[in-house]
Amino acid sequence: MRKIKIKVNNKIKSVSENYRMADLVKILKIPLKKVAIELNQEIIDKKNINKIYLKKNDKIEIVHFIGGG
Repeated sequence: MRKIKIKVNNKIKSVSENYRMADLVKILKIPLKKVAIELNQEIIDKKNINKIYLKKNDKIEIVHFIGGG
């Protein structure tokens, strides 16, 4: 299977074609309730992560919410 390169939080990652955002979330063990996910500078609806297939040169930013006050 062919590989594509994506960028996750400014780090290049190589994944297989047909890789979904849900696969990335699972591999990185991301707690969905505590993050915002941006794909190519647009915040995505986390309900749709199973439908989003990553493409070559996609830029993903995962931001963790931090409480405080």
